[in-house]
Amino acid sequence: MRKQWFQSLLMRRAVIILILLVEITTFIFLIVAGTIISDVASILFRVISVIVALYVVSKNDKGGYRLIWVFLILMFPALGGVLYVFLNFQMSSNRYAKDFDEILEATKDELTVSEDVNRELAEQYPFFMKNVEYLQRAQNFPLYKNSQTTYLSPGEEFWPVLLEKLRTAEKYIFLEYFTIGEGEFWNSILEILKEKAAAGVKVRIMYDDMGCFLSLPSDYPEYLSSLGIECRIFNRFRPFFTTIQNNRDHRKITSIDGKVAFCGGLNLADEYVNKKERFGYWKDSAVMVEGEAAWSLTCFFLQIWQINQPKMEEFNEYYPWKDAPCDIVGEGFVQPYNDIPIDRERVSESVFMNMITAAEKSLYISTPYLILDEDMISALCLAAKSGIDVRIVTPSKYDKWMIHQATRSYYRDLVNAGVHVYEYTPGFMHSKTVVVDDKAAIVGSVNWDYRSLYLHFESAVWMCGTKTVSDVRNDLLRSFEESDEVLPQELNYKRGWSLFRLILRLIAPIF
Repeated sequence: MRKQWFQSLLMRRAVIILILLVEITTFIFLIVAGTIISDVASILFRVISVIVALYVVSKNDKGGYRLIWVFLILMFPALGGVLYVFLNFQMSSNRYAKDFDEILEATKDELTVSEDVNRELAEQYPFFMKNVEYLQRAQNFPLYKNSQTTYLSPGEEFWPVLLEKLRTAEKYIFLEYFTIGEGEFWNSILEILKEKAAAGVKVRIMYDDMGCFLSLPSDYPEYLSSLGIECRIFNRFRPFFTTIQNNRDHRKITSIDGKVAFCGGLNLADEYVNKKERFGYWKDSAVMVEGEAAWSLTCFFLQIWQINQPKMEEFNEYYPWKDAPCDIVGEGFVQPYNDIPIDRERVSESVFMNMITAAEKSLYISTPYLILDEDMISALCLAAKSGIDVRIVTPSKYDKWMIHQATRSYYRDLVNAGVHVYEYTPGFMHSKTVVVDDKAAIVGSVNWDYRSLYLHFESAVWMCGTKTVSDVRNDLLRSFEESDEVLPQELNYKRGWSLFRLILRLIAPIF
């Protein structure tokens, strides 16, 4: 069975790659041939490129994206403009965005904001109120009080807790992950899911097609269906140029009966719990949410589950507190949120900026990738110059060489401004966390890079005044101790190397 899956996997990948190569070659050939055969065609394509370049410059997009497109248009005037039009003005992309807008509009009342909880936070932590209000105005993400959070890091701590909670499921289990890979970790989860499905528990799995491109065969949903498990693939990767192929579901969410939920950076594959070594020791994190706040993460899953479905489900069917109020008394405040790239609201970036400006003493960050625009760089540098203890830890051992070099290209500006940058030497730092002044923290799936901030579906949990905040902070302090700090004298690169990294920064938005 496993051999058949592997052969099916290779066949599908080979066919997709072949079709893409043919499509790219044909597109370039038609444009180039047209400009050679006809002067009119050549002039027309160049006029299109000039108009497109003006449109790109005036568009309300991030500077990095505008810069790379203008650069491509100038480098390839006969090709760049037509390529931009082809990729950015497609009916399928517009229809996809419209469908999801309708889902959000239809389900916005499922999440209810409590003004009483807002006032309580405003009294205790007034400097974080602007972030809470932003999240509520942007997408109606409630702030909760009756919730408990538990920080789980590394993956070896997450694994047994996840299994324990899955065994308690009585009504439903929802799993939404970017990557699922066969192995000891996933098989231990699957055994419980099979038992629960056989006992009448509704089990649903959503995974991203690109994230599982090399780890699961194309007919895996049929296999899960034979076990009584509902499965859908998010945004199937198709060998055709379309901008929606960039919008991947990078979220990592588990919901159990709407009462317990998990969110973080951990996918469901062996390397995330260090049962398989890749790039040294794999450092990752997640947060378990119990109580009222788990409902937000449940709704995030249900919203994305509705994509391309003919009929909208009644979310109230899954609400866990219909018959009796939540009996969990939590400490502090919890506010889960997600980020949807097609709604043009840059939620994750805005939350990060709010955290930077809210810091009074310290700002600690962990991220596997550090590819930022000028606004974010300026904000981090200003915080450090203003006396804030700003520390960032990234991996020393990397999974993508080009992205790692792009990450390092930002070190000089940050370090010269007083930001302490560390590289995690035991292995790969995949954890995505933020801590401000030991008062507020974020744990989620969001990297500090263009893809997470502007292209991917993401999720995270913002917490304030909880023990989890201190747990995240202490974990980051341990990571700093295990890492090597990047010193100013190490950043005097040779001219050729500096030029190479400058080019990487230019093209970073397309990574």
